[in-house]
Amino acid sequence: MRTVDPHRLTGAYALHALSPEETLLFERHLAGCDACAQETAELSATAARLGLAVSTATAPDMRDQVLRRITTVRQDTPGGPARGRRGRAGLRAGPVSLWALAACLAAAAALGGTAVWEHGRAEDARAEARSATRTADEIAAVLAAPDAEVRATELAGGASAAVVVSRDQDRAVFVASGMARPPGGKVYQLWFDDRGGMRSAGLMDPGRADQTVLMRGAVDGASGMGITLEPEGGSDHPTSAPLTQVPFPT
Repeated sequence: MRTVDPHRLTGAYALHALSPEETLLFERHLAGCDACAQETAELSATAARLGLAVSTATAPDMRDQVLRRITTVRQDTPGGPARGRRGRAGLRAGPVSLWALAACLAAAAALGGTAVWEHGRAEDARAEARSATRTADEIAAVLAAPDAEVRATELAGGASAAVVVSRDQDRAVFVASGMARPPGGKVYQLWFDDRGGMRSAGLMDPGRADQTVLMRGAVDGASGMGITLEPEGGSDHPTSAPLTQVPFPT
């Protein structure tokens, strides 16, 4: 067996793509390598989430569908002329084959719907992946911009945040750490401060304490930004006092 750096096997191990010998050697390495153990756990969790994203359970009413459709298929009468008839392939046509045919048709119809649904899910996933890639590229462009400037602030409950602004990119990125989950039915909303007039810059993910958000829209001369607590779905204008306000670099 060829010699492979075990540190490069974490992905293959998480996907069960190693040979039995490689698996044994890697697991021995894993017992003494904290970095590989952590990376393997993260990759395994990611693989599980990806699997769940495209999996689908059999419809709860599949059995009822099959039995219902079977009743619509005409059965041969016992002793009738069709009894014992063989087709060109030599297969016996009778009640048993009709039950099987009905079941296959019902299953095919159900699985056909599932295939269409899964195809749609796959297309949605690809679109989301493309969108996420574009957003990540835009965030990277702001953070790496030569004129990027940072303003940091402290939030309630020990959370911290910073906003990175690039006038050349005309974009801003908000970074938060340790934010408390908003109350039920509420969401954190970001705003551009257009010298007193607040312009929505998008919503934060209410389920994440740490996140990096590309603020929606151009900076366009805004003097700063703020965060408010808004009803789920966001608001056209702030409906509560700002939790924080951060001036942009001039």
